[in-house]
Amino acid sequence: MENAKAAHINELVRVSEGIASKRDAIITASWRRCVADHKLDPTVRREAYILPHERLCLHRDAMDEFLRMARFGLEALYHQVAGMGYALLLTDSNGVTVDFIGDRASDDDLRRTGLYLGADWNEGRAGTCAVGTCIATGEALTVHQTDHFDATHIPLTCTAAPVFHSGGGLAAVLDISALRSPEPKISQYLALQLVKAYTHKIENANLYNNFRREWVVKLSASQEFAEVDPDFVIALDGAGRIIGFNHRACRLLAGEGEGREQLIGRSFSDLFDCQVDDLVRFVRSQPTDQRTLRLRRSGTPLFAQAMPPPAIAVPRPHKGDEGSLPKPLQAMCGGDPALKAVLTRAAKLVNTRMSLLIHGETGTGKEHLAKALHQSSVRAAKPFVAVNCAALPEALIESELFGHEPGSFTGAASRGKKGLILEADGGTLFLDEIGDMPLSSQTRLLRVLAEREVTPVGRTRAVSVDVRVIAATHRDLVELIKAGTFRDDLYFRLNGAVFTVPPLRQRGDLDWLIDRLLAERTERDGIAYAIAAPALAALRAHGWPGNVRELVNALDYACAVCTDGLIELMDIPDPMQRSDVFKAWPAGAPTAAPDSDDPAVRLREVLRRLHWNVSAAARDMGVDRSTVHRQMRRFGIVPPHRLD
Repeated sequence: MENAKAAHINELVRVSEGIASKRDAIITASWRRCVADHKLDPTVRREAYILPHERLCLHRDAMDEFLRMARFGLEALYHQVAGMGYALLLTDSNGVTVDFIGDRASDDDLRRTGLYLGADWNEGRAGTCAVGTCIATGEALTVHQTDHFDATHIPLTCTAAPVFHSGGGLAAVLDISALRSPEPKISQYLALQLVKAYTHKIENANLYNNFRREWVVKLSASQEFAEVDPDFVIALDGAGRIIGFNHRACRLLAGEGEGREQLIGRSFSDLFDCQVDDLVRFVRSQPTDQRTLRLRRSGTPLFAQAMPPPAIAVPRPHKGDEGSLPKPLQAMCGGDPALKAVLTRAAKLVNTRMSLLIHGETGTGKEHLAKALHQSSVRAAKPFVAVNCAALPEALIESELFGHEPGSFTGAASRGKKGLILEADGGTLFLDEIGDMPLSSQTRLLRVLAEREVTPVGRTRAVSVDVRVIAATHRDLVELIKAGTFRDDLYFRLNGAVFTVPPLRQRGDLDWLIDRLLAERTERDGIAYAIAAPALAALRAHGWPGNVRELVNALDYACAVCTDGLIELMDIPDPMQRSDVFKAWPAGAPTAAPDSDDPAVRLREVLRRLHWNVSAAARDMGVDRSTVHRQMRRFGIVPPHRLD
């Protein structure tokens, strides 16, 4: 055995010096990388490195939900190879083993060799090995016996394949290894095919889980497998833009000239001969042989199945309540059709437990909407706790959100701290500027949303918590996901329903809002405030980049400097006195169309405002897409781009 190891080291040295080898090219390249880049000494034998429990927990927590889902794939694969001497490892993208299944009778040997939970198989530490070299190359491979760089690993045979997440990046590596095996490398061919098949299954399951509320399109070259085991899976948002895909779909579209980075946000109809509104033709109720589409560039035909988003069940209003809004929501709108549609849809969800996500520019009133939803719900008597995620110091964010035990860290309060999430128990937790929350804290928050449990810093047992989570952001979270600064799994936990608060420049109820704010100040100060026509015209002409918050500040200033309660042009802030660029509210006419009694006029206005996006219009009106299509046919409404 020692002679074999000495011969192995000699071969490593020769290859590292540039001498040709009969090894696979991928193995030879890895050996040279180990010497040149990782500075590993081929003569030094290294014992397996097992991470301490605390560090392992950090790696596991970072992919908590993915681990629970992937575990089913591990167990199914282990059932296929049970009794054949294999151990299964699932590592993260750094090569740390975060899940493991093996024969307990060989537990000591598996731990000694590193085929164990917590083992670090990064190529920079372990040398050429299945996991580390898979991470380095992004390809499935077998590293068999003397293929290993470190002579300590010569007895092992290891086969690994990458698992990619729905945005295209590496999520994990699935490895199947054995302590002993036949000498020919071909003996592991079946292991390689099995591990590739199960990584594909795990990827698909992860994608279905992440996008269960979106359109998912399954594609296959085989009619028989289009539904049960599709090759390619793509997730779409309501506008038909790609928001997720499995690795095979990524490679398919890469062959069409599309890079991974360019896929997110691309229109499905740009790549396939199918419009998003035509996806209903590909649902399961249609015969498979009638569900074919083609890639636009190559013309390749594929069989397809489209899985529509599930309908969201909402409580039906009591008789006589139709058309009415709870008072807290009524108080937010003076008749603007776009905002009224948002509030009407939100009112249907006030008593559900689903998380809500509010989009809108800075100052549009996202927190006011969250408070109104809370005050309109059965949780109104319980706390409403607002957290500005951008303002919390990163070093203290966990203790602020989750609380801490007395003396759990340097500077901790002597009596401990309850934490903002537990303070919101029974009520509503409002997470403002969620897009600015650090990645490390996003992981802990994801667990709270998934398990409805909080573990304060320094405590070992979790505490159950009942909170309704409403998050808000002015940032594009999809772009943050693409940039790697926001977790996609957290995004899909938060966006149970998404509402967009229109900016003030697009609202048609500015006069109502000014009157309401002046009335509040009249009651507060005991002065009957009024606004002169020139000042009102200037406010109507302003662009309001700061939205409602800017309007509040402007009126506070005007009330403070005006004489006898009459706000003149000179009393409003200087920039607004010269607002002649924006003509958002010409005197006497709002920008939004009147709330017509004619359903055809109302539908046409909604479609026009949303750029003829049927899916967006359906969400805005709180109806199914099929209802919008049916009404368009009934009223003879045709999108401009489809007119001859």
